[in-house]
Amino acid sequence: MQVLKKHDILLISDEVVCGFGRLGSKMGAQHYGIKPDLITVAKGLTSAYAPLSGVIVGEKVWDVIDKGSQEYGPMGHGWTYSGHPICAAAALANLDILERENLTQNAADVGAYLQQQLHAAFDAHPLVGEVRGAGMLAALEFMADKEGRKPFDAALKVGPKVSAAALERGVIARAMPHGDILGFAPPLVTTRAEVNEIVGIVKQAVDAVANQVVGSAVTS
Repeated sequence: MQVLKKHDILLISDEVVCGFGRLGSKMGAQHYGIKPDLITVAKGLTSAYAPLSGVIVGEKVWDVIDKGSQEYGPMGHGWTYSGHPICAAAALANLDILERENLTQNAADVGAYLQQQLHAAFDAHPLVGEVRGAGMLAALEFMADKEGRKPFDAALKVGPKVSAAALERGVIARAMPHGDILGFAPPLVTTRAEVNEIVGIVKQAVDAVANQVVGSAVTS
């Protein structure tokens, strides 16, 4: 932040995924104690019940827009589908539920449990090179050599195989496109019992793929 201020560089926080409770805080920027000039939002705004995105503008940027609009006329920032009333209503209803049912706190509490259970199940697993995440956002990265940080041959498609094996067992987990990585973003209403079920099923899926890749059984 000090470097950005020194050189008058704007900071944009992408909160499309991390905003509105996902990390157990209202915004990812708040979670990590940063003060962006602009915040982009989308997914969590309506929980995808209707398409809506937006940009939260800080005072530094707003002052420029305000002064420029007074000098040169109003800034043309309204577009054909901007502020659609149905999407805006869906957002207001969604945000009301987040507040009323205290789902951000649930994401913090159950999210911490999710991280704990993932580490317990996979830190020592021979197929898993890293367990990482925060709140209700997590990932497993698969590596051929976890000590040397050596990835698997891309042709083996370890990540997609684990994703498919999990889906067969009833858990939807995304195979990330930039490596053998399995991503998790469970609903903010997830319970500890559901976390146990998710981790248990994913453990079965990872073991099944490990048997194929390593060629020997992996004990539970």
